Amino acid sequence: MKLNTIIAGLFLFFFANCNTADSESKDGKSESDVDAARNFLDAALKGDFKLASAYMVQDSTNLGYLAVTERKYTQMDVDQKRNLRNASLRFYDPLLQNDSTTITVFSNSYKNDKDTLRIVKMNGQWLVDLKYLFEHDLDTMLNKPVIDTIHK
Repeated sequence: MKLNTIIAGLFLFFFANCNTADSESKDGKSESDVDAARNFLDAALKGDFKLASAYMVQDSTNLGYLAVTERKYTQMDVDQKRNLRNASLRFYDPLLQNDSTTITVFSNSYKNDKDTLRIVKMNGQWLVDLKYLFEHDLDTMLNKPVIDTIHK
């Protein structure tokens, strides 16, 4: 059951879409925390997981979550993929934890369900920490609880 919840969460995460023609950089670099989240989501939504990986923290857990999501994406039917490409992305007020970590809440018009994502600045570059999507219930750094919409 927990695996199904994680897989459902991965789908929710990648069902977001946005228009990033101005901010997307093909070299995997983002100018801000919001750009990093937007670029990552846009690449994954289009099925370009190699590009999505460039906007992500490179550790085994993140790469594993991305690989599972890519496999599920390839199994989706044409209509689901089209719905993902056509969905619009919504960002809500970010929670700045410090000058190098932001928690952002996002949703999309296809699934219309809010979820959270951590963006960190590492070596001067903003990157998505994908594992936070699944592990944020365990995060004790936040002063207020994060509402987990995956398990409702």
